[in-house]
Amino acid sequence: MTAIITPATTRALFAIGDERSAKRVVDLLNESFDEGQAAIAAFERPDGRWDVSVHFADPPDQASIRNLVGLASSDAVAESIVFDVVEAKDWVAESLEGLAPVRAGRFVVHGQHDRARVPPNKLGIEIEAALAFGTGHHGTTRGCLLLLDQVLRAKSPRRMLDLGSGTGVLAIAAAKATKRRVLATDIDPMAARVARENARLNGVGNLVDSICATGFASAAFGERAPFDLVLANILANPLRQMATAMAAHLAPSAMIILSGLLPHQAMSVIVAYRARGLVLLRHQQIEGWSSLLMQRAG
Repeated sequence: MTAIITPATTRALFAIGDERSAKRVVDLLNESFDEGQAAIAAFERPDGRWDVSVHFADPPDQASIRNLVGLASSDAVAESIVFDVVEAKDWVAESLEGLAPVRAGRFVVHGQHDRARVPPNKLGIEIEAALAFGTGHHGTTRGCLLLLDQVLRAKSPRRMLDLGSGTGVLAIAAAKATKRRVLATDIDPMAARVARENARLNGVGNLVDSICATGFASAAFGERAPFDLVLANILANPLRQMATAMAAHLAPSAMIILSGLLPHQAMSVIVAYRARGLVLLRHQQIEGWSSLLMQRAG
């Protein structure tokens, strides 16, 4: 396996109190840097606070960064910023070290180094951690795979959609289990390419159609709808916002699997889809994340 060595980078880390504040800070930082100068990420913690990290291509003026964050939040948050240096390392070796296969029902998500460890009665999904986020080791992905296994033991959906496909784990799982075509979409062109390559490496490149698309605006959705099964491992806000559009693309009695939700966010998503004629069949929690299985009435 080819080593991927990333150069040392300067990183800024801080926590902030709520989603609105985190978005305000991230938006200001994004506006302040040209493309390629900084990589900014924000993640919600189980306690409701948000962790923000910024990786800089070149060492930043720390005082300027504190001033920017202070403008969008508070002096206390600005002063709490911790700057450190992320040393150069082989991220492939780092990410694979100790990364055991993930078992979820009939599915086993694994890296190339564990290919031989997949039992013959299981469906192996080979995803390298170095390619992109979404190796199957996150509680949301495992939750989706468990619910998918449950659905496919009772039904045989014909038209399937993996919305926000990432590395394509869910689309590949559905294609392998059903031997039917799956539409995989993501708003990130790189993710769509990664999913396409992963499908090919897993022997279902002819079944997984991976495209870059935002929401349900792409013509591809109308051409392939109505869907009998939708997998959407995204985040609470986009899932709520897409409830009407998703319901419009569902077949009668269609099943949807929704994840990327913290437990306190699940009820608002359930309510949004109930209002569009779907009923909750199962709500499961794994590693502090909720996954929902819902069905369209009728």
